[in-house]
Amino acid sequence: MIEHYVLIKHLHATAATLSLLFFMIRAWWSVREAPVLQAPWVKVAPHVIDTTLLVLGVVLMVMLSLWPHQHPWLAAKLIALLVYIGLGTVAIKRGRTPAVRGVAGLAAILAFFYMLGAAIHHSPFSWLA
Repeated sequence: MIEHYVLIKHLHATAATLSLLFFMIRAWWSVREAPVLQAPWVKVAPHVIDTTLLVLGVVLMVMLSLWPHQHPWLAAKLIALLVYIGLGTVAIKRGRTPAVRGVAGLAAILAFFYMLGAAIHHSPFSWLA
């Protein structure tokens, strides 16, 4: 399976990019209260993309024997993922006002970039490492 590492890593990175881009579009639609946010494909696509992203991440973790209790950067990334998901739900549907949804959307994007820095630098200090 390790012979497929490069492919899986690139697919994971592609899924992460698609996840962020589609999140940003949906957050913008949410702030603008655009009706397209209620379209069935808009509700289904993020689940497909994010499930793919998560499965590929778990495959990489198992393939490389990287465990969160042994690698602080991975634990930090997983905690940041939970923060990103929580902020994302506020940004897309739980925020009561467009302003709250907008602030939550920007905070979610910051959490995403923290995860990216933690993954690149293999440090819980992310971009500050």
